[in-house]
Parts: sequence; structure tokens; C-alpha cells
Amino acid sequence: MPKPPDLRARLARAKLPGTPPEMVERARKILLVFYDKAQFQGANSDKLLRELANGAAATGIGWIELQSTPEPEGLDCAQGCAFCCILTGDDGGTITGAEARNLYEALSPLAGQPDGRAWHPKACPSLDPETRMCRAYAVRPMICRSYVSTDVKACEAVSMNRAAGGPGVRGAQTTYLTALALCRVALKGVAKVSTYSMSQIAAAAIDGEPLNDALKSARQSHKSLDDERKRHVAALR
Repeated sequence: MPKPPDLRARLARAKLPGTPPEMVERARKILLVFYDKAQFQGANSDKLLRELANGAAATGIGWIELQSTPEPEGLDCAQGCAFCCILTGDDGGTITGAEARNLYEALSPLAGQPDGRAWHPKACPSLDPETRMCRAYAVRPMICRSYVSTDVKACEAVSMNRAAGGPGVRGAQTTYLTALALCRVALKGVAKVSTYSMSQIAAAAIDGEPLNDALKSARQSHKSLDDERKRHVAALR
């Protein structure tokens, strides 16, 4: 395992071809601040490596950006709306290892209970099917925290695979994905940086699968993170 100075140097020189330099440098700068602050506070190299690899660092960076930037005006989001929780994509929502574990731990006490799939077959299992409220709201992943809309009817249309204006994702999601991708490049040959399907992790927890089995079955291909990151980068252009 690299010593801390070497690990920092890896983060400093990691490259993401095809991504606007300003996006890469923004994410890199915050990652290095995270690294230096953790070291100053006495974090050992094992803990630093673990938080970079499991996405805890990238997730924290996303949260900071969400809190430090103004929320868009005119949002039409409301409790129980939940159209954004109908996961129309093939990947089921891309999340980090740390987010996957937190989501599983929040939902596993509900094993065997009805879930969001009783409302809609492609709904996130985290939902209560009666209230359409998220039962893992406190630990919801960045993909959920960053999604916003100014038109609930447009959200309903999108949930039925119809294009509509109104829904969108805040820039923090792109920063989070870019930071995670930088960690993957920096840690190549040192530690694996995996992503997971949010819906599969939630379903496994509700269905009573053991955590390790859930992580194994929900682990996405290496290509998934790059595809998701490039999609968000393209949307911001």
C-alpha cells in the first residue's frame, strides 16, 4: 500500500481524458483538501485509503457542494411524489460502496415487508408503497439528494420514458462522480473502486439477502461509472 505522500501524489496527477479540465481540477482540489485535513486530524493511511476507495470521500465532497450552493428556485418537489424514484435506467442508479452499505443497513430491518415495487415494478424498494416516502431518507445516496424538478408532471412523464423539461440534476452530482473517477484512477493497482446498483442493493436488503451477497450481485461493471460520469458531463455542456 502506498505511503500517504505517494497516495496524495497519485491523486494530484490522476487524469480523466474527455472531461473538461475545470471539472477535473475542481474535484481534485476538494479531494486534496479532504486528504490533507484527514491527515492533519490524525487519520492513518489505511483509513484514508478505505474512504477514497469506498466512495466515502467522494460522497462527502458531494454533500459539501450541495450545502454550499443555492438550491434552484421554483422546485415542485413534494413528499410522496416519488416519480423520481421510478428507476427507468438499466443500471438501477449508480452509487458508491459506502452508500450501498449505508442503504443496506437502513433497509435490512424491514426485510419481508412490502416495498416500493408493490406501487410500481421499477420503483426503488426503499419506498413505502402506501405513502411513497423513502424509508432510508437519512442515508439516501447522492443520486437522490441531487435530483430536482420544477414540474412534477414532467417527472411523471419521465417515469414513463417520455422526454420532458423540468427534472434535472444539480452540479454536485457531477463533482461527486468526477471525484470518484479520480479516486479510481489514482488507486489503480492499489485498491478497487467499485460502484453498485442502488435498486439492487435496496431489493436485496428488503428480500433478506446477506450483505456480502447483496454487494456481490449489485456490483456494476467497471464501465458503469465512466458512462454515468460522461452522461452528466455532457448534460452540463
